[in-house]
Amino acid sequence: MTIDIRSLGYVRVGSTDLEQWRTFGGKVLGLAEVRGPSSENLYFRLDAVSHRLVVEPAEVDRLLCSGWEVADPRALQDAREHLQKAGVEFEEGTAAEVDDRRVQELIRFRDPFDNVFEIFHGITYEARPLVTPYAATFVTGDQGMGHIVLPVSDDVEALRFYADVLGFRLRDSMSMPGEFVGKEPGSKVWLRFLGVNPRHHSLAFLPMPNPSGCVHIMLEVDELDDVGRALERVRRNGAHLSATLGRHMNDEMISFYVRSPAGFDVEFGTDGLTVDDGRWVARESTAVSYWGHDFGGGR
Repeated sequence: MTIDIRSLGYVRVGSTDLEQWRTFGGKVLGLAEVRGPSSENLYFRLDAVSHRLVVEPAEVDRLLCSGWEVADPRALQDAREHLQKAGVEFEEGTAAEVDDRRVQELIRFRDPFDNVFEIFHGITYEARPLVTPYAATFVTGDQGMGHIVLPVSDDVEALRFYADVLGFRLRDSMSMPGEFVGKEPGSKVWLRFLGVNPRHHSLAFLPMPNPSGCVHIMLEVDELDDVGRALERVRRNGAHLSATLGRHMNDEMISFYVRSPAGFDVEFGTDGLTVDDGRWVARESTAVSYWGHDFGGGR
């Protein structure tokens, strides 16, 4: 038995400068800023869900947590019991936290690498149709918000924890020389890509520390033109382009990467691969991308 996680539901970020995020979220990414339960936070909507990205005041710029959706109260109770059996300590969300996330219940725990996970059910959605600032439509639904890549210190333990304890399914792998992350020459470390729904991967990990607590999050739109328009907004608003336009090998996403005010990247893309677990075979890709994705930002 594992936890029946259905999707990445939300991401919460701490910020020393909310105005930077207001510009980045609205004018660069094209998310809709909406009112939320707290006047202190920024809330961004990208689909029918009341909000998917929340930025709150903090002393350090970094990812605070990722929120993962399960189906209902029974599924959340199963998650509690499973975590207890696995020896993973967790805490219940307070009434204020539940209210701010617009969910019915949540629990919180840390993985072995100090990444904070929240598991929830019963998130709210809105009657009013969403029109994003630049009329882009984000790919969500049963694929969730997108994907997130987290830093870990041990790729073997990370795969065990995420697959055996949390129930993520291995979709793809990529190896890199161990000396890139301070291990002995000739060794190998693994980037793993894991899924819980038709999206190729909802979670991936990189065995390398990152002070922002996140490598990147990915948002997907349904039209290539909206990727191009977003790329123009990166230039127009003076945001830092981390990687040029390209197409990934593993999930076939056409995307670029832009540096967020928190220090991690946001991948903005389209045409991501969807998979059927009944037929999918996990393999090792031999390159990051078929073309493009110059991580020097084209310089």
